[in-house]
Amino acid sequence: MNPNHDLIEYLLRLGDSALIQGQRLCEWCGRAPALEEELALMNVGLDLVGQARNWLDYAAELLADGRDADHLAFRRDERAYRNLLLVEQPNGDFAVTMAKQFLYDAWHFQVLDGLSRSGDARVAGIAAKALKEVTYHLRRSGEWVQRLGDGTEESHRRMQAAIPQLWRFTVEMSDGDEVEQRLCEAGIAPDPAQIAGAWQAKVAEVFAAATLPLPEPAVNFYLSGRRGLHSEHLGLLLAEMQFLQRAYPDATW
Repeated sequence: MNPNHDLIEYLLRLGDSALIQGQRLCEWCGRAPALEEELALMNVGLDLVGQARNWLDYAAELLADGRDADHLAFRRDERAYRNLLLVEQPNGDFAVTMAKQFLYDAWHFQVLDGLSRSGDARVAGIAAKALKEVTYHLRRSGEWVQRLGDGTEESHRRMQAAIPQLWRFTVEMSDGDEVEQRLCEAGIAPDPAQIAGAWQAKVAEVFAAATLPLPEPAVNFYLSGRRGLHSEHLGLLLAEMQFLQRAYPDATW
């Protein structure tokens, strides 16, 4: 086993989640409800793809098996991905997209804030840079949840309907595992229990301002992005995202 196994797994989780969420946001290109929102969605998506590149570059270096970040992004099979289940869910309407973005951002911000103080200098550097971008992401998505939740009767109805569609997938944001715990003890990753508490507090704060009920904590079920057990949506997403690399492997411009 690679001596850096835990760190590689963690880097893949971070990189895969950012990559898949970025891909989902870019699906809004040409479909957003307003030009300004299309630009904003694309910018957030590109931020996340750039962050994914940094995490996957580091993972590829530690793997040292000849694969690079592009190979990890575009030529792995579905079961090899370690992204959060939440980010692979379909966009739905604008309320679903912004609810999903907020739930992810609220978790992502806490993780990056903790990682910016990591004992691994490479991790700390990547996280510190990404944290500046995600601070904006979280402010924007949180404001949209409040705007829709505490807006018109129709916007409130749509946002309230979006939460149950997504909530069960948040279990991975409040339930750490052995990999995260070992990395925490090694001073590389933040305490998963602290991340969970901070995430829950932020979600409760924004939902209260948006006049949205806070669901009971999600519980574990048979799927797990950490173990490569994904929903049916990831395979379809990857089929589109990976088509060019799969059809023309190792092609160059």
